[in-house]
Formats: sequence, structure tokens, C-alpha cells
Amino acid sequence: MFVLVEMTDTVRIPPWQFERKLNESIAEELNKKLANKVVYNVGLCICLYDITKLEDSYIFPGDGASHTKVHFRYVVFHPFLDEILIGQIKSCSQDGVHGKPQLLTLGTRELQSSWKVISEQVWVWEYETEEGAHDLYMDIGEEIRFRVVDETFVDTSPTGPSSAEASTSNAAEEVQKKEAPYTLVGSISEPGLGLLSWWTNS
Repeated sequence: MFVLVEMTDTVRIPPWQFERKLNESIAEELNKKLANKVVYNVGLCICLYDITKLEDSYIFPGDGASHTKVHFRYVVFHPFLDEILIGQIKSCSQDGVHGKPQLLTLGTRELQSSWKVISEQVWVWEYETEEGAHDLYMDIGEEIRFRVVDETFVDTSPTGPSSAEASTSNAAEEVQKKEAPYTLVGSISEPGLGLLSWWTNS
């Protein structure tokens, strides 16, 4: 689930922080820049683990800050495929179930068989037994156990306007179509997966 990733970056330290230890200032700046951010094809950055190497610092003309190339290791959330995780249901729609962490999506193909969605946008598993069918609801806020079956990274770096005719309406449409930079696709189409309450009460 969590991995250590080796990274390299040049960190700028403003002059009013020169009285502090260099390692402390660099650690603070790295966490400001990376914590809770998604790095493309790497994962969701959590916190700095350690600094492995500091190269020489430089002060450039016209800028009183120091610039230091830093080699460090960062704790990153990046589950491997087929890993079993526990999340929380955030919302349901015709497309599937969306959960917390925010990057979790359960598509309709990844649900148990015999599913239906009711008017309140809540998915229901029609569980067949010898005594008949039982409706098991996927209520918002419930904890859910799932298997990671796929992941998607989207480059959300800002880009310039494609043409001089870009308008406010086009910008509004782009905001609506904004995609998450990192998405996990989960599956609960196996025994033992799904809401924790289904199996603890069985």
C-alpha cells in the first residue's frame, strides 16, 4: 500500500530561513510541495521519509535564496494490483460506487452479480439463499473491502489555450470535465469482499 520512492529535486530556501538548520528547512519545503499531491505515474505523496544526500547550495544573482539539489525518499500511497484494501463509500450513481480514499471507483462490472440501483442512488445486492433473496444495501459511509484491479493516472498539468478563440464558456466546460489525477478501480465480485457488515453479521 505504501512504498518508499527515491526522488530528486532542487529546493529553494528563502534568506529569512538561513538561521535554521538546512535539513529542517528543506524537509519543510519538500512537504509543502509534495504532501497530499499526486505525482504522475508514482502515486499519492504522504510525507518525507528521509534525506539521503545534499549537494552544494548556490545563490544566484538577483535572488537572495539558496538553491540546493536534494536526494530524498518519500512515503507514497501506491497499492499494487490485486491488493485487498478497506475504504468507505462516498457516493453511488448509475456508473458505480465511489469511495474514500477519493481516488476509489467501483464500476458496475466489478460488483457482485444480481445488482440493482434504487431511486435514492443506493446500490443493492440481491443475495440469493435457500430461503429466498435478501437485499444487502450499500449505504453511504459504510466501510467496504475491495480488491485493486486497475489504476489510472491522468496528467493534469496546466496547459495553455488551444486557440485564440478560447472563451469563458469553454473554460467552464473544462472545469466540469476535470478528471482526478489518480484513480483506483476496485472489485468486490468475490466472496469476502464488499461491506464489512455483510460478513461480520453472517
